[in-house]
Amino acid sequence: MIPRLALVLGDPAGIGPEIMTRLLSDPANREKAALLLVADPDELAEGMRIAGVDLPILRANDPGALAPGRIALREVRRRAPIPRGVSSAEGGQHAMDTLRECLALAQDGTVDGICFAPLNKASLHMARMGHPDELHWFAEVLGHGGATSEFNVLDGLWTCRVTSHVALREVAELITPARIIEAIALIHGALLQAGIAAPRIAVCGLNPHNGDNGAFGREEIDVIGPAIEESRRRGLPCEGPYPADTIFLRAQPKPDGSRDVDAIVTMYHDQGQIAMKLMGFWRGVTVAGGLPVPIATCAHGTGFDIQGRGIARIGALQAAFDLACAMGAQRRARG
Repeated sequence: MIPRLALVLGDPAGIGPEIMTRLLSDPANREKAALLLVADPDELAEGMRIAGVDLPILRANDPGALAPGRIALREVRRRAPIPRGVSSAEGGQHAMDTLRECLALAQDGTVDGICFAPLNKASLHMARMGHPDELHWFAEVLGHGGATSEFNVLDGLWTCRVTSHVALREVAELITPARIIEAIALIHGALLQAGIAAPRIAVCGLNPHNGDNGAFGREEIDVIGPAIEESRRRGLPCEGPYPADTIFLRAQPKPDGSRDVDAIVTMYHDQGQIAMKLMGFWRGVTVAGGLPVPIATCAHGTGFDIQGRGIARIGALQAAFDLACAMGAQRRARG
């Protein structure tokens, strides 16, 4: 089933307009979904200029505009000029304005998923987003009170984390059985939504060498292990805990391309992020997990240092786009 996808250029001060327009210049991508681009026309024109492409754009209210093979434009005008290559409240505000429109379109059933080019957290905070990251802002705008988690995806391997954007010294006390079970359940649901019929999930320990039987900490014995056992009793297919320094080796593809693990649950941000970015920084995808609508973006940042030079790669955005199409199609099929 062909999904309907809302697209956003991301923070206009960065590489987002360039890479989104370059991605859409490929006719094969335009056939994967009915595309609704939510953007300022001037920002769109600037992106096309930098990318060296000329997209066929229809107005969103034209009859038949929202259909595979076409790009419909829904205008959201910027409120003020936006400085290039730097964080700014103006850039953050425009990104929030376009994303808010996309979330409304998802809520009213106009689109089945959202894919956006990279945002800049400093710009969002300057625009008074009011949350530590966009995931929690999405949840607020959607009125979603359930559990959420940021997922990272690379070449079919998914990760999520029990704690995220918190100081490292706070991590141990935030790791509880309830949080671990919640993380396992969230990524299990996302894997099913992405079309993986029988997900296999590995859970990471916290301490060096998995605590070495309590010599370096007891979280694996007292908290993580029992949470894994309880998750399995609830029907969630998970194994562990495994040491952080070897768990990603279990997920490496075999010569035939298969792997033993579909997802890894880590205890804190950098346990997963360092490994995933080393394995493929320019191919990584971030998914806003737990929300009622699929939302995906590239895992890298806004590239202020190369903005306007026409050299930004589209690999990660391509992967995010493809995943948003797959998850949007699943959502559309479920009705």
